[in-house]
Amino acid sequence: MSDDYGYDYEDDSPYGVDGSEGDDGAGASRDGGRGPERTFAALPPAHGRGFATSWWGRAWLQALEDTALDGQQLKQGRQLARKGGVGAVSVRPGRITAMVRDRDGTAYRSDVLLQQLGAGAWDRFLDMAVDRAGHIAALLDREMPPHLVEDAAGAGVELLPGIGDLEPECTCGAWDHCPHSGALCYQVARLLDEDPFVLLLMRGRDERRLLDELQVRSAARAVRPGDGGEGEATGAAEREINGVPAGKAFAAAGILPPLPAPPSAPGAPGLGPSLDTETPPAPGIDPAALEVLAADSAVRAHRMLLDALAPGHEEQPLPVELTPQQDAVRLAADARPDARIGARLAAGSGRPPVDLDAAVRAWRYGGVAALAVLDEEWAPAPEDLVRARARLGEAWEAGERPALRASGRARWTVAGADLQLRLDRDGRWWPYRKERGRWVSAGPADDDPAGALAGAEDGAADGMSGVGVAV
Repeated sequence: MSDDYGYDYEDDSPYGVDGSEGDDGAGASRDGGRGPERTFAALPPAHGRGFATSWWGRAWLQALEDTALDGQQLKQGRQLARKGGVGAVSVRPGRITAMVRDRDGTAYRSDVLLQQLGAGAWDRFLDMAVDRAGHIAALLDREMPPHLVEDAAGAGVELLPGIGDLEPECTCGAWDHCPHSGALCYQVARLLDEDPFVLLLMRGRDERRLLDELQVRSAARAVRPGDGGEGEATGAAEREINGVPAGKAFAAAGILPPLPAPPSAPGAPGLGPSLDTETPPAPGIDPAALEVLAADSAVRAHRMLLDALAPGHEEQPLPVELTPQQDAVRLAADARPDARIGARLAAGSGRPPVDLDAAVRAWRYGGVAALAVLDEEWAPAPEDLVRARARLGEAWEAGERPALRASGRARWTVAGADLQLRLDRDGRWWPYRKERGRWVSAGPADDDPAGALAGAEDGAADGMSGVGVAV
């Protein structure tokens, strides 16, 4: 018969027989006898994936591979399982069973036996789990964290199989692990990934019984017989450790004070460590470069925090991922390194040192977009060029427009002055100024070409030259 949990029972006992003999399980049955049983439908082929992704699933396969004497047999079994040759898998205490089809289509019944835990071992496991609520929560989440297995082992309970624990039986007549029992074990590893209770069922306890017993033990611990004041004090101490009862917390929801406001962001990035010590650096390590990277990390973290706290942050587009060459420019702009580190950054950016200086100035005015205007000369479509010329004609009052001559496909230079306007792909205008025979960025972008050009002229009057990096 079966119940609502998907378990089948072969007798009238609610839990079947766990085969335990003695407190420690010595001599417990490998056969599984009669008891709760779960049957899993055949899984699809496992093309292009491993058979175990969880650590406990891999431990199961490790026990198989350490036990088998013939690695070639296991390889064939893995291929059978990968191609979907394993039928429905039946799991019950001490035994797993499935029909496995060989490569020629012949079907064999294959079983793998695993020692069940005895009554004493289960008592120790349940006591250990009740003492640590996290273990119960992990099992309910279909997880088997390493510390659960370690704590169980500390209590003398080995949950995972070891070398020689997986004993094969197959109608093909093989005495060692054959391709059919190997295929079954590989398929069971996939089941274990999804539900570690499959392993606990093989060890002798189905999920329903295990959770019922944990609940009974938890309740017994919560209501211990007291002896007057000492018992009440113990109960009060336990309640203090375990938290506030749900009813009390719910009743106090309307009178609790609001949470405090989050702390404000620091006004400046933190200082990086100083690596100028008496201990010489290891070969290949440049302490000055590491100091620059540490300081840059602090600046970036501070900037990201300010952006995250700014109103409307969730509506902002994701930042553009920088290329290594762009990031070298950004690092030079933010860190303001000395000449030696600046020369290394210039090499990383793919630019001569003097060009890195111009790139740094552009970056400080507009980041990636400004860098693109510095490096690229693009050809606007005819209709975009008509709109740009009309915008230039409308930007100044009558008689105030400077004489502009086209100096490229999206560039206009002021006649008689070392000033230039550049149009980007988004229709914004960027001012440029010629210094020592080179055009360099002279200000941020502006939707109005007159405003952009005025900014460049103000920059020239304020002496904006030399804002790059020392190289």
